[in-house]
Amino acid sequence: MKAFRCIPMKTETAERFRCSGHDDFGNALHRVVAEPHKGFPCRHCLRLAESGETMLLGSYALPQPRGIYWTPSPIFLHADACPHFAADDTLAPTVAANPLVSVRAYDAEDFCLYDLGHVCAGAEVEGPLRRALADPRSVFVNIHTAKPGCWLARVERAA
Repeated sequence: MKAFRCIPMKTETAERFRCSGHDDFGNALHRVVAEPHKGFPCRHCLRLAESGETMLLGSYALPQPRGIYWTPSPIFLHADACPHFAADDTLAPTVAANPLVSVRAYDAEDFCLYDLGHVCAGAEVEGPLRRALADPRSVFVNIHTAKPGCWLARVERAA
């Protein structure tokens, strides 16, 4: 199988959140100081915040899937600019560090492929992820936290 790429939220979206102080639904972003061992996964750099870093918390309108399976997601984002995650065949640190994630594969019409869904520890997600992306029906995969259901990253086959 070809390599995969974890795709974070777009830089333009992150900057819009930071500059406006509002999320995709007009809610004021909450400023939170990251605490040790508490998570705070940034959806732009796809790394966990370090203790003491200021994070923004708001609601993000996922670009896909659209239609029946669309859902907004609460997300954390560094309050200050951070690098946009970009690496082939590298699992996002936010996914790997999560104790329980949900792999959700979607087809070209944004329908969820239930038979490819999987719940596991983030450190064990690469196998189910590669299985989902190897299926010719899959166009992309969204990885969420399994308990609260927050979106962590989109994953596609690398070009």
